[in-house]
Amino acid sequence: MPKFSANLTMLFNEVEFLDRFERAAKAGFKGVEYLFPYGWDKKQLAERLNRYGFVQVLHNLPAGNWQAGERGIACLPGREGEFRDGVGTAIEYAKTLGCPRLNCLVGKTPQGIPLEKVRRTLVDNLRFAANALEKEGIRFLIEPLNDQDMPGFYLVRTRDAFQLMEEVNHPNLFLQYDIYHMQIMEGNLTKTILSNLARIRHIQLADVPGRHEPGTGELNFVNLFRFIDEAGYDGWIGCEYIPAGKTEDGLKWIEPYLK
Repeated sequence: MPKFSANLTMLFNEVEFLDRFERAAKAGFKGVEYLFPYGWDKKQLAERLNRYGFVQVLHNLPAGNWQAGERGIACLPGREGEFRDGVGTAIEYAKTLGCPRLNCLVGKTPQGIPLEKVRRTLVDNLRFAANALEKEGIRFLIEPLNDQDMPGFYLVRTRDAFQLMEEVNHPNLFLQYDIYHMQIMEGNLTKTILSNLARIRHIQLADVPGRHEPGTGELNFVNLFRFIDEAGYDGWIGCEYIPAGKTEDGLKWIEPYLK
């Protein structure tokens, strides 16, 4: 049976962030994830996890100035020190929260810099992070995003992520596969997931178009979940979607899986 985590950055946003833990627990979730924990005290977040019996499934490395449009700094030459400091901060949070995996948004391709230098910076940064996280027993993930919602993002297809992983050549580098982004970029979801389960350590979902909950778009999630489950995937599937209305009103699709 698939197990689902509530992405608290996007779900239950009718209330303040720290109140979303209670809402997720009442809805039946056992795991939570979110983009970034760094705006809150580690112990405060850990208390919420303990209070409601949650598994902290995932969060991201610091990703630069989000409000200014940055979506990661791993591929930005000249920001290596900031990236490595961010890895240290992410490890501190992950250890306090008991989070076993961290995801890296690699960033948008910088303009005016040779692509070879961008690539070398990215490979070196990912190798550093993979090694640092391995020492702490934390799995390190990278994630392709679609270039319609995220113009200029460096990593946009599954094959590009695997090529990058081969170049980094570290045993602690895995894929976070986002169904929404990859349906937009390449489709062929079931074959891609089933062919690469050994390298996938987290899955996220949203329907297409609109990035809303399953059942609002074109994807047959019932079949997709069945295929993933039968293939032996035992990881979490993160509900990283924008509710079409009130979050609880759009949870009918998940009720059979939370019982």
